[in-house]
Amino acid sequence: MGKRRIKTVLTYILLVLWGLIVLFPFYWMVLTSLKSYSSYNSEYIPKFYTLSPTLQNYANVFTEVPLGRYLLNTLIFTVLTTAIMVVVAVLAAFAFARLKFKGKNLVFALFLSLMMLPNELVIITNFVTITNAGLRNSFPGLILPSVMSVFYVYLLKENFEMVPDNLYLAAKVDGTSDLKYLLRVLVPISRPTIITIIILKVIECWNSYVWPRLITDDPRYYLVSNGIQEIRENGFGRENIPAMMAAVVVISIPLIVLFLIFRNKIMAGVLRGGTKG
Repeated sequence: MGKRRIKTVLTYILLVLWGLIVLFPFYWMVLTSLKSYSSYNSEYIPKFYTLSPTLQNYANVFTEVPLGRYLLNTLIFTVLTTAIMVVVAVLAAFAFARLKFKGKNLVFALFLSLMMLPNELVIITNFVTITNAGLRNSFPGLILPSVMSVFYVYLLKENFEMVPDNLYLAAKVDGTSDLKYLLRVLVPISRPTIITIIILKVIECWNSYVWPRLITDDPRYYLVSNGIQEIRENGFGRENIPAMMAAVVVISIPLIVLFLIFRNKIMAGVLRGGTKG
């Protein structure tokens, strides 16, 4: 009994230490954002506290640069990309899971092999395609390369295949179309996984940096990731680290709130996707 109690105490101590290590960057980010530019630069040795917190940095990031417009652009990009991706992934997963056609296994194997391609090759190909189509500096140019995910299709396919074949055959006997079976049976059953995919895609779009920087040079289409870089380069005429941290806090809040609200569904979807049978 004593050994078990010691083991439990040590486990909790390690978990607390690990939690502090993980949360420290967030604490430092918020702390820095509450320091004035002068007080931050006067610290030869960084301090883990501040006696004169200020919210001026948060006001500056909305007045010195159009961060509000960047947030709106990011919201439009995220919502449209996620919605289109979910529709495409659900339909593709259903085709691989339930429809029968010649060469399906070979096509799916080739489809999965796309995960082996380096992202750099995909980005170069997408850039050439979007540029030749005249879609640079536009929302279609931002959105189209991100509406397909091999991993999400695979995850949904595994979930759809967990539903017994007899249920599908019974639905076909009753005259149910494939689309109606998908929408009324498979989608509700796989809702935890679909919600997980939606949340992960939202996070991916919200944090997107390389592709928006590559395909847009018009500030009208900048996303929040571009805004951070603009603050660093020319937002204040100097490298204002507290203002940058304030912008990062503002940008991170929606994702943190989203994760806290749906964390249970995320875990349920991941566990469901990793268990078959």
